[in-house]
Amino acid sequence: MNRQSEKITALYCRLSRDDMMQGESNSITNQKSIVSKYAKDNGFQNLQFFVDDGYSGVSFTRPSFVALMELAEAGEIGTIIVKDHSRLGRNRLVVGQLLEEDFVRLGIRYIAIMDNIDTKDGLSDFLPVQDWFNEMHAKNTSKKVRAVFQNKGMSGKPLTTVIPYGYKKNEAEPAHWLIDEEAAEIVRRIFRLCVEGYGPTQIANILFSEGIKTPTEHWQAQGRNTSALPAIPHKWTARTVADILERLEYCGHTVNFRSTTRSFKDKTKIHRPKEEWKVFENTHEAIIDQETFDLAQKVRSKVRRYPDGWGEVAPLTGLMYCADCGGKMYVHRTNNGKRISQYTCSQYTKVPCGTLCKTQHRINESVVLELISDLLKAIAEYAQHDRAEFVRVVQEAQDSHVAADVKKKRNRLTIAQNRLNELEVLLCKIYEDNILGKLPDARYATLDAQYGKEQAELKGEVKALEEFLQSHEQNRKSAERFISLIEKYENFDNLTIAMLNEFIDKILVHERDRKGSIQTTQEIEIYFNFVGKFVPPHFMEVELTPEELEEIRKREERKDRLHQNYLKRKASGAQKRYEDKIKAQKKAEMDAKKNALRAEDVAKGVFIPVSSMPKLEPQIAPQKGA
Repeated sequence: MNRQSEKITALYCRLSRDDMMQGESNSITNQKSIVSKYAKDNGFQNLQFFVDDGYSGVSFTRPSFVALMELAEAGEIGTIIVKDHSRLGRNRLVVGQLLEEDFVRLGIRYIAIMDNIDTKDGLSDFLPVQDWFNEMHAKNTSKKVRAVFQNKGMSGKPLTTVIPYGYKKNEAEPAHWLIDEEAAEIVRRIFRLCVEGYGPTQIANILFSEGIKTPTEHWQAQGRNTSALPAIPHKWTARTVADILERLEYCGHTVNFRSTTRSFKDKTKIHRPKEEWKVFENTHEAIIDQETFDLAQKVRSKVRRYPDGWGEVAPLTGLMYCADCGGKMYVHRTNNGKRISQYTCSQYTKVPCGTLCKTQHRINESVVLELISDLLKAIAEYAQHDRAEFVRVVQEAQDSHVAADVKKKRNRLTIAQNRLNELEVLLCKIYEDNILGKLPDARYATLDAQYGKEQAELKGEVKALEEFLQSHEQNRKSAERFISLIEKYENFDNLTIAMLNEFIDKILVHERDRKGSIQTTQEIEIYFNFVGKFVPPHFMEVELTPEELEEIRKREERKDRLHQNYLKRKASGAQKRYEDKIKAQKKAEMDAKKNALRAEDVAKGVFIPVSSMPKLEPQIAPQKGA
């Protein structure tokens, strides 16, 4: 017996989902019967089936075909037999390479029974044409499938085959999902935690610590076919949480056309931009109301809320901005032995310090929270007193505050759109000049990159401007929504992070009017969601007695005097000499306060000293050549 006869005769069968529509003639059973009978009738030995059921012919990453080719590369395959040539594949370039190069190199005989192809007799000149027709068949079939898919998607029926976590299949009406209450409650909690300032990683850690089943574990417990279980039980990931927070389906909407593929040959998934999605509202019962969903997106779009150093989430991070440079303000723990959260401008400390913003704009968190609380209570009282008047005043305030900004943005939008049109003309012009030899290739490449970059930036700007103007038009009559929000939190005692995110759009902090004095004046602008900057009439306006006015005058004079003295001492060097004199004493006092706070943090588990961490033995790097 020669070596060739010992090799495997591979009987390859393939059936795609599209081929299933052609009936029994192309079934796997039918293919097996034909190829096995042919092999036996013609004396082939060592027969072995390789079957790919449900795989497209344009792809060659089919499991059984990959396994077949691995054996072929190892020299174990002698002959490959298929029912017809299209079973091998419908990608003419890959099929051509297999027949003309790979099979020749590996010494493999290829037989397609129904097409009378046998590489022992050589390849027909007509074979490339046949491969082309096979590919066109796959292309046309793909077009038909896409058309059916498109029609289904435009009808409002969900295209996804994976029902989102929190819902379950409706056996009576598959296109209409039902709420899976057990999972839905976890979804609601995830959104609540997000609104309260927790990020996806923090939420995932909370769910893991409580032993909450992951979506995969939950589905498997219900008998659904899923991917493999997580290596660590109940181990939620930040990506899973983020995906849940981003799904509009939880508002009761169907979202189709989130993704597409490159071509009928390349099935790599490509995510579409949101503006290309098709959203059908109120197609099933909602788990999350639209307001909560929108609020969660707003929270996630802002800077992540990091703990403030004491294991607590900083409530105002992402809402505070410098009034002078527009930079974000971040929370800091004061370095004076006290638990005082302060916000400072992020641009001030960037190297070189004081270049991007001249001052820190430092302000205590408690001051801002107290002002917000007082302002909200005053607004609530004003709205309750005369609802109609409140709506009128709010609308007037909206118009006065944003009118100038809206006009500016509309003008900028016109300018940007005109420039985009100019760039389109310029890009066409330099292309024609380059083709005609009027513009050298190097110069063309430079101009093309320059114009292309400007074009991309302008398109982003135009999109942002259009969204702003659209939002402005939608929010012109939003006073009632703000009133509903006020009524929702009627008679509140403490501000929560959820409340702050629902009420506040942004807070602008100005610099203090003087330094070196304990008492200073600092302007804060608070912009609310729906209504913008709004202060009820007579807020904080009180009639002062002559005695109170005199006291204020004396206090202001004293503040001015102290400030001027501070500046004189600083200029003469006396201030520095004084600070150097008491430096050691102050440092000792400060260290004692810091140590006391650190001991509290260690007791709460917020801080772990390096000395208490497990010690590792020094690692010795392996020697080269060892």
